[in-house]
Amino acid sequence: MKLFSKDETFFDHFRQLAVHIGQAAALLRTLFENPANSAQLTPQIKKVETDGDAIVQLINQRIDTSFVTPLDREDIHLLAKRLDNVIDLINGTSRRVAMFRIVAPRDGGVQMADVLVRASKEILAAVGDVTKRQRMMEHGKIIKQLEEEGDVLYAQAVGALFDREEPAIEVLKWKEIFDSLEEAIDECEDVSNVLESIALKNS
Repeated sequence: MKLFSKDETFFDHFRQLAVHIGQAAALLRTLFENPANSAQLTPQIKKVETDGDAIVQLINQRIDTSFVTPLDREDIHLLAKRLDNVIDLINGTSRRVAMFRIVAPRDGGVQMADVLVRASKEILAAVGDVTKRQRMMEHGKIIKQLEEEGDVLYAQAVGALFDREEPAIEVLKWKEIFDSLEEAIDECEDVSNVLESIALKNS
């Protein structure tokens, strides 16, 4: 019996969440390229986040109503949560750009958002390869490298805030924005770790 012959629906939902991560990340990169457009872009990211929440709700309902699931229920719940967390963190970052009235781009923002875009593409590919242990290890390695790249960009961006005299309020605003970006990138690695664990159990 094939592993997924019981119910493919969970994996369709996982792929949908991964697609939503990519959409949100692309919008966030556009936002950091031109933060003055936050009034248009932030609601679009929020819409992606809301749609993601609806998918997670469907997954949780299916866990409760399915007699047999293709993976451990705990793994299904955890993967859905981790995927949704990435979208939530992207949404939280965009909200900060809007709330803090950011109108000009800054070094580090676009670059870190681009890391998120690349990580989201790798997550989408990884979700499709969740039962292929070797392929999952390769995806995990790439996502780890992207997380490390994000760490370097974060350190450079925060350090640059103190390279010259700036109003303290601007330093505080951007420090919080960079913190939120880094957390979103870190969460991508958490998604990868869950996928690797599932692949090891089920390959």
